[in-house]
Amino acid sequence: MPELRIGFIGLGGMGRGLVKNLCAKGYSVTVFDLDSDKIADAVMHGATAGASAVEIAAKSDIFAVCVTTAEAVRALALGPDGALAALPKDAVFLDHTTVSVEHVDLLRDACVKAGINYAEAPMTRTPAHAERGEVNILFGGEESLLERLRPVFKTYSENIFHVGPSGHAIRLKLIHNYIAFANVASWCEGFALAAKEGLDMSKVINIISAAGGKSGMMDLYGDLTLRRDFTPHMSLENAQKDVRYYAEWLGKAGMPAFMAQSVHNTYALASIMGHGSESCTAVIKAYEDLSGVQACLKE
Repeated sequence: MPELRIGFIGLGGMGRGLVKNLCAKGYSVTVFDLDSDKIADAVMHGATAGASAVEIAAKSDIFAVCVTTAEAVRALALGPDGALAALPKDAVFLDHTTVSVEHVDLLRDACVKAGINYAEAPMTRTPAHAERGEVNILFGGEESLLERLRPVFKTYSENIFHVGPSGHAIRLKLIHNYIAFANVASWCEGFALAAKEGLDMSKVINIISAAGGKSGMMDLYGDLTLRRDFTPHMSLENAQKDVRYYAEWLGKAGMPAFMAQSVHNTYALASIMGHGSESCTAVIKAYEDLSGVQACLKE
């Protein structure tokens, strides 16, 4: 086992599983999170608690970040007191966060100026996959950097996709997430309409799932939604953030964003109505709250 010093910031749904698997494979991992309970959980799995992101960065060969937004990554990375300034030369700033297109360009340029390697590696799949070491890694960057990171990625991934040069991974991730969340919004709207019209919801989901309306997101969350389980494996507020990044990117690319804006507005409304911390599928509650129905399976 190579004596790599790995720093890891962000122990939420995905980060927790990644750290657990890194430790299980014998890597030395120092962690930090704003939630002390999450730090304690990581320590229980073999990690070391760090005092701050900057302190951890100063002692890291690979500094991994898995937080919520591009803005959060920049806040901890940039500036004279940021983690980037503390990293040793030729270390790797490993960005697992689903960020914006502009963020990747900004962080890559900042890393180059600091003599640091920037690795964009957003992920797909769920926290349950992270726990099992089965996430998909989308990597954008040089092949040589990917090979340097591949042994680390293998501890918590099932598939490692080299998407292309730096910037391509986040572009593909945002397209993927937009399609996934647009799909959720569409079948949640359809489920709510079916409930309002008095259809048998078990027949609704079974028939849709047997035809062209079937989707991976419905397979994952359709039955849970109709059973009123809104556990936030992927929160609604995170879905809203990803669709916002996608819609902004469309506009800057000179393309119309009317469909993306509609999807974003749907999630934004559900969040304003108080469902942001629930599952992305809680978007159905916006329709239910406004129409006075509830889409659920009969007991």
